[in-house]
Amino acid sequence: MRHTLSVLVENKFGVLARIAGLFSGRGFNIDTLNVAPTQDPTTSRMTIVVKGDDAMLEQITKQLNKLIDVIKVQDFREGECVDRELALVKVKADTKARSEIMQICDIFRAKIVDVQHKTVTVEMTGDEGKVAAFMDLMEPFGVRDLTRTGKVAMPRK
Repeated sequence: MRHTLSVLVENKFGVLARIAGLFSGRGFNIDTLNVAPTQDPTTSRMTIVVKGDDAMLEQITKQLNKLIDVIKVQDFREGECVDRELALVKVKADTKARSEIMQICDIFRAKIVDVQHKTVTVEMTGDEGKVAAFMDLMEPFGVRDLTRTGKVAMPRK
């Protein structure tokens, strides 16, 4: 089962390394990790997606709460948060393919951010399912390069 954790931490040197070390030291893999400052420059929010059962999640949550720099840990259940991911996709695009790529981009509300002679780069945001569906439609054109941010999440309440 996949779990999305939101970890509010003090914005200090070494916090990311300590938290990543906590996961690796216990043999838990991080699927995605996103870290950025909050509206308060002294804190950052880490969004961590991990696979595991409830026992693993409970252990990780307890260990995270023991760290001095951790302010708050939240486990988002289905529907408790708003989440998004950003993907930049460079796709092969000859003259014929460009119009079809543009139509798909319109359907998904994606944005073409760069056009070259043989490629276009598209910016796509949405939940993981929407990004995956978009990627499936881009595959036949030939994906030259891809980068994804991983999930960012906020509580609904």
